Amino acid sequence: MKLTGTQELRASRERVWQALIDPSVLQRCIPGCEKLEQTGENSYAMTLRAGVGSIKGLFKGSVRLEDMRQPEHFRMVVDGKGQPGFLKGTGELDLAENAGVTIIKYAGDVQVGGTIASVGQRMIEGAAKMMLAQFFTALEAEAQVEAGEPPPKHGFFRTALRWFSGWLRRIFKGRAKVSR
Repeated sequence: MKLTGTQELRASRERVWQALIDPSVLQRCIPGCEKLEQTGENSYAMTLRAGVGSIKGLFKGSVRLEDMRQPEHFRMVVDGKGQPGFLKGTGELDLAENAGVTIIKYAGDVQVGGTIASVGQRMIEGAAKMMLAQFFTALEAEAQVEAGEPPPKHGFFRTALRWFSGWLRRIFKGRAKVSR
């Protein structure tokens, strides 16, 4: 399965980069992530509770960051297994900044096998896209936090509300005018 897209975050590229390489921030942003701890330079152990449809379970695996060019690019290699199946993938993120907004271009290739693959490609793609939307919404909120402030809370409803308000901003960008 291939995943590609572009996401705009209302935060500087440097702050988004710092959030993307901070394991505690990523643990809060990745839907279902129960553990993300550093095991070596740019290597992490991860525990993720995820599923598609009625097939859900716990995955344990590794994440490795490669080809890091701060603050503009990195490659990610993911490998995980669990009772519902396995997941292997690679992805690349490129960050650019325009007028204080970070534009993230991402491209990934993911292989899913085992019981979880039996739900079908469309359902898996739909779940992956939903998780990406939740991740980027939470990441934007994290990147906007000023130093010394507590991190934002990321429950389902908070994340959905942030996503919806961002969606409305994108739809009405440049069209809405305030009368005085």
